[in-house]
Amino acid sequence: MRSAPSMQASRRSQVPGFEVMRIVGRIEQLRAAGRDVVSLTAGEPGSGAPPAVNGAAARVHADQTVLNYSPALGIRPLREAIAAHYGDWYDLEVPAERVAVTTGSSGAFVLSFLAAFDHGARVALARPGYPAYRNILTSLGIDVVDLDCGPEVRFQPTVEQLAAAHAERPLDGLILASPANPTGTMLDREQLTALSAWCAESRVQMISDEIYHGISYTQPSVSALQVSDEAAAVSSFSKYWGMPGWRLGWAILPEHLVDAVDRLAGNVTLSAPHGSQIAAVEAFSRDSMQFCQDQTAGYARARRMVLEALPQLGWGELAPADGAFYVYAHLGQHLGDGPGRFRSSPAYAEALLEEAGVAVVPGTDFDRLAGHEWIRLSLAPGPEKVAAGLERILAFHGDRPSG
Repeated sequence: MRSAPSMQASRRSQVPGFEVMRIVGRIEQLRAAGRDVVSLTAGEPGSGAPPAVNGAAARVHADQTVLNYSPALGIRPLREAIAAHYGDWYDLEVPAERVAVTTGSSGAFVLSFLAAFDHGARVALARPGYPAYRNILTSLGIDVVDLDCGPEVRFQPTVEQLAAAHAERPLDGLILASPANPTGTMLDREQLTALSAWCAESRVQMISDEIYHGISYTQPSVSALQVSDEAAAVSSFSKYWGMPGWRLGWAILPEHLVDAVDRLAGNVTLSAPHGSQIAAVEAFSRDSMQFCQDQTAGYARARRMVLEALPQLGWGELAPADGAFYVYAHLGQHLGDGPGRFRSSPAYAEALLEEAGVAVVPGTDFDRLAGHEWIRLSLAPGPEKVAAGLERILAFHGDRPSG
């Protein structure tokens, strides 16, 4: 009797893993073995949630609040609080009905992509960029169009690039990120206005990743909603509010996507975590917002430390790091075949972790073509951790032979 063919995973699941998560796993192994590791990898703020949010969560459980499914788009008090936040930060009147509370920003991206794009659609995004955009789109059968966004365009897409890609074959969508991961670069109002106008004229759906808003160093963040009624804006409690493990994000949707996301959410996720939603209303209190501002000041100090250490670090070109909490740097003189040099950023990152106990992320996660020459360092752990990491990196360089 012939054996039946073995079962296999779907073709849509064949997307690359997120390298930073593999590194996080290795860090856990090293720490379990007694190694002291300074992790400057993931975008996880070291501060945790604002005290007022933690207090609200404690009350939820102390009062034995029954936590059930919420409405698919979130509880009304949180949707109203998010809408009011757009008035406070951006001077925008956003109806609570356009707010979709999601399971992290990741849930917002999945639902927005499903609602906006059909199988086979063409969606453009910047390279380097956050790898999950590409991998989610690919798993949904959507054709990803890379826009090569290097230093000459400050790592952000331009109208000229979009027009060229659209002329080759019409685009259906554009994913923007400002501040961006991994580069920290930002789009100003003039750039956003130009991109938005092109998208409107070309009938291309703009989806703006705004999860790092509030964490900026050179200029205030501009929301795509300030220049377009047709854009979708995605945000999260994970970064500015320091709540990644609470798994809570949101999308401000254009009118034509609200019902679609509502129906999809009710089937795909049912609802975001109910307890997290109740507590997150306190994220917009005066005390919580002051707490977050103080944490952002800490990221700014950590950023200055890295910039001041650059001559000693020997890294090459640096992305501007206008916002977010990353520094994306070319490895410069550390690349090569000679003594003390490395053939790629993954080799550099592995040696730095294993020998010096400092974890950074190779750029291959963010750029499949040029990322092997770049690394990303996270400022999220705060100035003390960054200072300790820099000291070890400098010692690591100094201990290696020069050629």
